[in-house]
Amino acid sequence: MLKQRIISAIALLIFVIAALLLFSPYAFALTVAAIVVLGVWEWCQFAKHKNDIWRWLITGLSACALFMIIFSYRDYINAGIVLNSDTVWLLVAALLWWLLALLLVVSYPNSSKYWQKPALLQLFFGFFTLMPFLFALLALRLYNYNQNSYEGLLLLLYVLILIWSTDTGAYFCGKAFGKHKLAPHVSPGKTWQGAIGGVVVALIIGIVFVQFTPSNFVLRHFSQPTLSAISFGTVAISILGDLTESMFKRHAGIKDSSQLIPGHGGVLDRIDSLTAALPFFCAMFYFYR
Repeated sequence: MLKQRIISAIALLIFVIAALLLFSPYAFALTVAAIVVLGVWEWCQFAKHKNDIWRWLITGLSACALFMIIFSYRDYINAGIVLNSDTVWLLVAALLWWLLALLLVVSYPNSSKYWQKPALLQLFFGFFTLMPFLFALLALRLYNYNQNSYEGLLLLLYVLILIWSTDTGAYFCGKAFGKHKLAPHVSPGKTWQGAIGGVVVALIIGIVFVQFTPSNFVLRHFSQPTLSAISFGTVAISILGDLTESMFKRHAGIKDSSQLIPGHGGVLDRIDSLTAALPFFCAMFYFYR
């Protein structure tokens, strides 16, 4: 099992590095869209569509719609233009969705009586989880692309490091000091001590990371209090993203969203924190820059 996890992790890392460094903006957008389509396939389980025609139909229509959107906007994407009057509303909708998700997680399992039926409601939840994630990821990676094709890469890497640091810090701090459950009805293994430790570790590593970036890197122009506040919100909402997917999986009676990634579960298991963190960071970044 461990060997399988390591091999899968190495393969994923190589793929992510190649996509970030070598793919054109259009190819990168298509790649992210493919990941989102896989996420849609897995999300259908939360709406009780596991092995029926609706799962194939919803996933197929999502794939066609995403391809048409990206193909239609390919010239804008290749120019690094992602957020505009047609797409910026998705970030606002994402912030509202994650506020609602917080209420659902805090009040679970009582909240389930409001959203377990109809299944269409859970598919709307999936839309406002995955679509803002896609556009936020593209907007950050392609930031200032024409002037400096790697500035967006550093920007995205900053968010990824925050999330990875949070997960690692939360794991070790939870193991060492965890006593009080964070959300016992949703994810019994998570503790307040682990969450706080993960946030602290992430903020420290984030500060160090920025210090090693070029002097003209856009985040260096942010005041430290502003950047720390945005980073704190990003890591906090990333924990909510993890808990929200855990809530839906628990209610659906499944451990992993799928077995697409050997030893690691499914696509949603790998991006659950990012689906919340990226739209939040993207919205705050474009608001304050």
